[in-house]
Amino acid sequence: MAADPVVIAVKMSGDIVTARQAGRELATQLGFSLTDITMIATAISEVARNITSYAGTGEVRIAVENREGRRALVIQAQDQGPGILDIPRALEDGYSTGHGLGLGLPGARRLMDELLVESTPGQGTLVEMWKWVRAGA
Repeated sequence: MAADPVVIAVKMSGDIVTARQAGRELATQLGFSLTDITMIATAISEVARNITSYAGTGEVRIAVENREGRRALVIQAQDQGPGILDIPRALEDGYSTGHGLGLGLPGARRLMDELLVESTPGQGTLVEMWKWVRAGA
């Protein structure tokens, strides 16, 4: 199942729901368990909410790709916002530069199998996370 990625423009809170639903649909097609589907959808909500909260606009891409020699459901959240000055700190529970609880990135990292963050202050952020697809799915 190598389809084109689903790309959702994230500009307002309703787009978070759209991205979450797209992730749920693809995860369901890939045979993920209901628990995994819920974790994937929640992680998408967290990274998409970061876009609306900190960058204003961006996009979420959802695709099936090869990671480390295995198939994975890959979610990329990208923006051209202010960037993250201290990525390790941003991945700590409870750290927030806004008004949130500081659960976004650390929460998404716990929900997914892998989470990577690339950010350049003043140029934006790319969060890439994935969950492995079961063999045979």
